[in-house]
Amino acid sequence: MSLAMLSVFVPTFFFVSITPGMCMTLAMTLGITLGVKRTLWMMWGEMLGVGLVAVLAVLGVAAVLLTYPGFFQVFKWAGGAYLFYIGIQMWQSRGRMAIPESAAVRQTVSAWQLFVQGFVTAVANPKGWAFHVALLPPFINQQQPLIPQLSILLTIILLLEFICMLVYAGGGKALRVFLQHAHNVRLLNRIAGSLMLGVGVWLAFF
Repeated sequence: MSLAMLSVFVPTFFFVSITPGMCMTLAMTLGITLGVKRTLWMMWGEMLGVGLVAVLAVLGVAAVLLTYPGFFQVFKWAGGAYLFYIGIQMWQSRGRMAIPESAAVRQTVSAWQLFVQGFVTAVANPKGWAFHVALLPPFINQQQPLIPQLSILLTIILLLEFICMLVYAGGGKALRVFLQHAHNVRLLNRIAGSLMLGVGVWLAFF
């Protein structure tokens, strides 16, 4: 693959990744409540979802699915309702993802739950499909073997996605540290819960 092509591809997909969206907001939210280390599990699931969407976009399946959005609707509503429910719990300082107000209370959310949450958010995001359908195929040279090209482009996409999610999760962790100095745990939960509510509504209706 030519350096000229990569010099256009990398900044294009970096801009797509760094732009605030559902997955980045989710990374920041979990960075606030769970910290960056635990948020990594969500990131692995999200990157698997993004990788699947990218491959299907190149294969043309995504174009068919976008033509018939009814296939998405139930999946989107279920995922959005689940995130909305978690957001309400976090806003009330309840549930496993909320920061406990008492240091003696430990609340745990499994790595698998976080992984699935990231995967569902990535796969059920129609805007993610639209971006990949519009932007990825033009970078594929039809005169060259598909698998090596797709492997390189997919590696770059996932690396950029991972870096951007780390940035957002790190920002959430910094906010948590700042507010916890003043012992504003309830406020922190409400900030994180409001973000989660927003992600849930976004996923279900947009």
